[in-house]
Amino acid sequence: MLKGSDSMAEKSVVSVKLGEVIGTIDPNIYGHFAEHLGRCIYPGIWVGEDSKIPNVHGLRKEVVEALKAVNPPVVRWPGGCFADYYHWKDGIGPIDQRPARPNLWWGGIDSNEFGTDEFMRFCRSIGAEPYICLNVGSGSPEEAISWLEYCNYAGDSSYARLRAKNGHPQPYEVRYVGVGNENWGCGGSFDPVYYAWEYRRFTNYLRRAHPSVQLIACGHISRDWNLRLMEALRDNLNLIDHLSIHYYFRGPNYGGDTKFTDEEYLNLLLDVQNLEYQIQQAIDVVDFFSERRKDIGIVVDEWGTWHPQATVESGLYQQNTLRDAILAAVVLNLFNKYSSKVVMANIAQTVNVLQSLCLTREAKTVLTPTYHVYSLYKPHLGSNALKVEVQSPTIKEVAPTAPTRVPTRRLEPLRALQASASLGKDGRSLVVTLVNQSLDEDLETEIRLVDGEAEKGELSILNAGDVRDHNDFDTPTRVAPVESPVKVRGRVLSYAAPKHSINRFTLTLK
Repeated sequence: MLKGSDSMAEKSVVSVKLGEVIGTIDPNIYGHFAEHLGRCIYPGIWVGEDSKIPNVHGLRKEVVEALKAVNPPVVRWPGGCFADYYHWKDGIGPIDQRPARPNLWWGGIDSNEFGTDEFMRFCRSIGAEPYICLNVGSGSPEEAISWLEYCNYAGDSSYARLRAKNGHPQPYEVRYVGVGNENWGCGGSFDPVYYAWEYRRFTNYLRRAHPSVQLIACGHISRDWNLRLMEALRDNLNLIDHLSIHYYFRGPNYGGDTKFTDEEYLNLLLDVQNLEYQIQQAIDVVDFFSERRKDIGIVVDEWGTWHPQATVESGLYQQNTLRDAILAAVVLNLFNKYSSKVVMANIAQTVNVLQSLCLTREAKTVLTPTYHVYSLYKPHLGSNALKVEVQSPTIKEVAPTAPTRVPTRRLEPLRALQASASLGKDGRSLVVTLVNQSLDEDLETEIRLVDGEAEKGELSILNAGDVRDHNDFDTPTRVAPVESPVKVRGRVLSYAAPKHSINRFTLTLK
């Protein structure tokens, strides 16, 4: 039940400040991540040209079509932990001549059938920019430079000729490059100062050889790591464009993928405050060191739910419920709020792993509830994020002694409504995404437009009978968005937000 002093007789209010722009929502905030892990690449993305599963040049056709439909801006690859043990030359040339290698972190053998050229074809097929993660843990600067030469060089070099020999004469124009992955852990167990030394060594050559790429340093959800890293790089800020952090929603108080209590549902949503805290901490650190010198962006290049069912033995496979979709919507609203500093985010992972958008079995592909969130939120991409103020009832109070993943962070009460809004470049297309997190109450809500009026609009709703509902191979459309009419009255839109629902209003301003 709803708690606190707010009365159900009082309407909840969402005030959209049309005149207060936070910043442009970088489309890359809606990015994706694909690692050689479990069934993500094989057979989620790559089935091979000889497969009976419908494919386009070896890429699973239904997955390509589904992803293309949500306008994916960027895909991060090949890892993840896999990246710092991956040697790119193993994955080029005739497929039947590529060496099979043990997958050090996730088990089994990787055939290397899906390599650089296949990844680039995948990105082009779905309309995404490629984001490659370099091997720092077991690699070398020479290997990194030659990989980018293979990808980007337009002149008559040996690696450019090799790319052409492999059927791709035109450069791939890779713009986003991660310099290692989780180098505080699986990427080499470095300390931040040693990683800074390695980062300088790699990027000193990368910046010279490939000045157009954006270099992403490996940060951490550890203020100490980020402080010490940036302190070590403070005289070399020209070598860093963005700082990455990772955040997974996992813990003993959140239940399983489909079996969880109402309390565990609320605990998971409370954890979004910890993610916000980590974003704020990362912003504070980079701003402190780069003030008046360089604007360094924040990249959340791994994030999502990680339920107990997702183990190494299961290939990190888990089911995806309406609860996961609600969390995804709340997090994307959060990224919109911080769009002046968060320049990219990549949900983990694209297919069959963790909080995936698609699930596959044999020739079948299922779209998860999280997929539908990305479909609903498409109009935000590239628009201007607006300031939004929300007044709504409390659905969970937090005791001062409540356990938290961030010891210095005291959680605030969980409110029922959470929202974000953006205005298109035309100055008339307004999108409001509103989430009612309550399990048992519809909320009478007023959406108030400050300094503007709407003349027409449409509403899309993602909901189901229960937050545990999900799409599977027998019932692939149990959780899917539906269109609904919406009445617009100038500056105020009155709406009964259904319990546990995700709502997108697409409005046209006068």
